[in-house]
Amino acid sequence: MAGNVWEWVNDRYDEDYYRRSPRANPQGTGMGTRRVLRGGSWLGYGYGVRSAYRDSDDPGNWDINVGFRCVRSP
Repeated sequence: MAGNVWEWVNDRYDEDYYRRSPRANPQGTGMGTRRVLRGGSWLGYGYGVRSAYRDSDDPGNWDINVGFRCVRSP
């Protein structure tokens, strides 16, 4: 699904979070106002179109290449 739109995720953004986070299942920082976007979009460059690629934005902003994915627990 990478490359469709940037996907909003629940985590707040901290540029250095992964340097000090747990290796298994990091839950994200609880500080800051920006939220994490993952996966890149059809409007971006090839290097960013992968699920591990992350960026951030203010959750009040919107654009044609930003969205979300609905999920359901089994």
